[in-house]
Amino acid sequence: MPSFDTVSEVDLQEVTNAVDQANREVGNRYDFKGSCAKIERSDEQLTLRADSEFQLDQVKDILHKTLAKRGIDLGSIEEGKLEVAINQARQVLMVRQGIPQETAREIVKRVKDAKLKVQVSIQGDKVRVSGKKRDDLQNVIALLKETPVDLPLQYVNFRD
Repeated sequence: MPSFDTVSEVDLQEVTNAVDQANREVGNRYDFKGSCAKIERSDEQLTLRADSEFQLDQVKDILHKTLAKRGIDLGSIEEGKLEVAINQARQVLMVRQGIPQETAREIVKRVKDAKLKVQVSIQGDKVRVSGKKRDDLQNVIALLKETPVDLPLQYVNFRD
């Protein structure tokens, strides 16, 4: 029975490479000379630091640009609260992995409302769609691409 998985994954090695590249660019820029502007990565958390809120915005723009160049969808980056102290600004960004249960239920509901002859099941942080015909599965992919979801979706593990 043909099937595929709908997932939301980010290549963390590419995130590491983008952070390293952004740190090099920040270190080379003239307007950041002598400042503490940098990006730190630990697991799925990115911490941006700078001397002021304006510099933090500049560092965030550099990071977004390098992430986009490396093929990482910016929809998978969730921005945390901006913390501003006397001489330092800090912000935490989270890299979202997997599909949350509420979003998965919304995807299942959307597919079932389309009355396509497929079975949809939630399996952890991914949604599996299976059906008798390949065309039905391709219609589901087209339907999900049109559906407004707040995180990027990939369609993997397509089996015949």
